[in-house]
Amino acid sequence: MHRPRALTWVACFLYVSVLIAGLAVASTAPVDPVRLTAFAGALVVAGVLEIAEWRFIQVSSQPVAATNSTSHTRAVAITGLIARAALYTLITVLDTSGNAKVLFVLLPLTAYFTVGHRVAYAIAATGLITAGILVIGQPTSRQDPEALSDLLMLTIGVVFALAIAVIAEREETGRHRAEVLLTELTDAHARLREYADQAIFLATVAERTRVARDIHDSVGHHLVVTAIQLEKSAAYRSLDTDTADRALAEGRNSARLALDEVRRAVGALRADDTQFTLATSLKALAARLDDPDFAVLLVLTGTEDTLGEPVRLALYLAAQEGLTNARRHSGATIVAVRVNLTDNSGELDIADNGTGFAPGTVEGQGLSGMRQRLDILGGEVRITTSPKGTRLLATIPAAAR
Repeated sequence: MHRPRALTWVACFLYVSVLIAGLAVASTAPVDPVRLTAFAGALVVAGVLEIAEWRFIQVSSQPVAATNSTSHTRAVAITGLIARAALYTLITVLDTSGNAKVLFVLLPLTAYFTVGHRVAYAIAATGLITAGILVIGQPTSRQDPEALSDLLMLTIGVVFALAIAVIAEREETGRHRAEVLLTELTDAHARLREYADQAIFLATVAERTRVARDIHDSVGHHLVVTAIQLEKSAAYRSLDTDTADRALAEGRNSARLALDEVRRAVGALRADDTQFTLATSLKALAARLDDPDFAVLLVLTGTEDTLGEPVRLALYLAAQEGLTNARRHSGATIVAVRVNLTDNSGELDIADNGTGFAPGTVEGQGLSGMRQRLDILGGEVRITTSPKGTRLLATIPAAAR
């Protein structure tokens, strides 16, 4: 139940107006002092009733009073309506100016906000019908223009009061709805900011992971090759200076390539704007790793025109990781690399004749990064091992997601 504060002020204004009109008439004609006092006292009681009921409803609507039953509040409102009807009747009887009848307009208006619009309409209809019967049903009143005028003004006043009540209720409902929508919008905006912050955080983490994976797959590989070539150069320095010089040159070239990869990864520089070519890159990779102690056999079939650059780059990095692991850990002397490119997929098959690795061995960052990269593109990698060697098979669909 919601009782607007303005209703209390309107009612008190009418009480004061009726009181002033009654006192004005009393000053022009002799009036019984007891009657005048009772008249004024009834109006004061009516005003006190308005304020008391408004305060009671305000207190009842507070969260601390939420446990109070609605039926109790409704009973108080109905009791207040009955008390008003009795007071208005008494005031009308005591009034010498004839203006107190306007107070009955307050009954349906108050009922609209305190007990509901249906009760208000019922009170308005009952009151107007009763007044009509009293005026039209009596011949003397029917012939009295003032009585008919009062009935018409009462009807207009009741209709006007209920119309104002409907407008006020709709305005209050609209305002409450706007407040609710504003609260929901504020909450949604706060959640949206949280989601945006989370999206930025996740994007940052994903980008860091990608950069770390790229650095490991590219820079890490070149640094491993550099270390291998430097070790080879040191080992052959006293035995074969030509081989040692070639190994040193290869180490220097790998270091340069590692530097280029670092620049590309951080976006500082870009070597060129040419499209990445899988065949050329694989041949260069095999040439860098191939030596008498570690032979790399490369076979590439199909055309790479139907595969996107992300697929070709992922196949190259997988081959780079597989060859680097074979060179460092397998003890193999021969590694066969077969790449088959079709319209539907790209397939990489790396097999060595090394000693394999023990079952349950934890994968390093390289293999984990390879699986993540292929998984992003909808591909997969399978690794099988035995004492006779290890095989890595990576497949990526051409229409990578």
